[in-house]
Amino acid sequence: MEKRLAELKLRLREINDLEAAAALLSWDQTTYMPPGGAKARGRQIATLSRISHERACDPALGRLLDELAPFEESLPYDSDEASLIRVARRDYERAIKVPPSLLGELWQHGAESFQVWSSARAENDFPAVAPYLQKTIDLSLQLADCFPGYDHPADPLIDWSDPGMSTQAICVLFKTLRAELVPLVQAVAEQSAAADDSFLLRYYPPQRQLDFGLGVAVDYGYDLACGRQDISRHPYMTSFSIHDVRMTTRVDENNLSDGLFSTLHEAGHAIYEQGVNPDYEATALAGGASSGVHESQSRLYENLVGRSLPMWRHYYPALVQTFPEQLGAVPLEDFHRAINKVRPSLIRTEADELTYNLHVMIRFDLELALLEGRLEVKDLPEAWHARYRSDLGLSAENDIDGVLQDVHWYQGVVGGAFQGYTLGNIMSGAFFQAAQEALPELPQQIENGQFGPLLGWLRENIHRHGRKYTPNELVERVTGGPLTIEPYMHYLRQKYGAMYSS
Repeated sequence: MEKRLAELKLRLREINDLEAAAALLSWDQTTYMPPGGAKARGRQIATLSRISHERACDPALGRLLDELAPFEESLPYDSDEASLIRVARRDYERAIKVPPSLLGELWQHGAESFQVWSSARAENDFPAVAPYLQKTIDLSLQLADCFPGYDHPADPLIDWSDPGMSTQAICVLFKTLRAELVPLVQAVAEQSAAADDSFLLRYYPPQRQLDFGLGVAVDYGYDLACGRQDISRHPYMTSFSIHDVRMTTRVDENNLSDGLFSTLHEAGHAIYEQGVNPDYEATALAGGASSGVHESQSRLYENLVGRSLPMWRHYYPALVQTFPEQLGAVPLEDFHRAINKVRPSLIRTEADELTYNLHVMIRFDLELALLEGRLEVKDLPEAWHARYRSDLGLSAENDIDGVLQDVHWYQGVVGGAFQGYTLGNIMSGAFFQAAQEALPELPQQIENGQFGPLLGWLRENIHRHGRKYTPNELVERVTGGPLTIEPYMHYLRQKYGAMYSS
């Protein structure tokens, strides 16, 4: 059995290496590749993805997993060996249902679509990318058809990124959250309207923004010996190895919040990946448990820590020293209210904590309509604007701030991506509450710039486990119960209640 387990790890390592090479090509495309390389890059990524998928579907791998089944059954459920076999089998059983040709087409189309989207977004030209989006929808439905037995075509796509979740379960969760959020947004937005945030929109030299944000990320625990930061149109994190985890960000020279909190957000993702047990390197256990769990870490560091008053009691003097002309006359309390100002906006990644989830729900609903055929691609821009008018009272003047603002539909599949953002917000509240219970001095530690205790708790309870547990299992282990919105809503009410106690 030990020999078979070693063979399993060897096979998984080869698959991982191929996937990492494809991811590296994708990272290069979004950072340094000249635009003319898009077509060849799509072919290259498709080739690597096809080969890695063929390895992942190899019948010999299936036979090996069958041979290891008795070994798995003889071990404790949460042992590393049993978990590796269990998760590898789940991946194998999913992989064999997808034809390599379809996966290769998805990857090649995604690379080409991304390049067209980049130009279309810059030129506010949705019709240019619309045919590519239609093909993405068609390919997404083909992918969903590979998994019969689900109640909704989005279900297998959701389960791919958030195992154990379904369209129905998410709709119920979102409905409950929306009922709690909307009145809170209305109440806080009225009081928040008077908060001056104009000083955040002054000129902030980009390099100084980048240096300051990266410095905070390093203080949080991001290891630059195993990572780096670059610029991309849409901020993201990518991992080629537990020891090579990179993040990208963006800066707006006239908006301090955009680059700063994008950096802190991606740092949360990167710190998670760097904290996975090194023994899981290049196996099925490496990586995050789900998109929702991943998002819980980015939102925790961006918002629950990054927008907190204790955090800025520590960092604000240094920020003022970095930007004395812009912030020298701005009191800490005014800065704190400004970075937490609640007001409806058009851009998801720039939205405040209270309205952010409304952006996610709009996208989730539109995805379902596209997959169900209730909404045609040509009508998507107006449907987008209509939802923003009804949900947030705003309408974009163009598609750059509308349907073209997110890269997700133009680089991956339609379905299964956006729900993770709100699931992550909900989980961030639950995890942070558990951390505070274990670390009573946490607010003071943050105020002192001591992020080690929080990082240690996250490493022990979440990061090191990688993909060992499903999201529901992980939440149960960390919080002692199933996922609910209560800790997250308690955090929001407590925070904004203290800020606007009147």
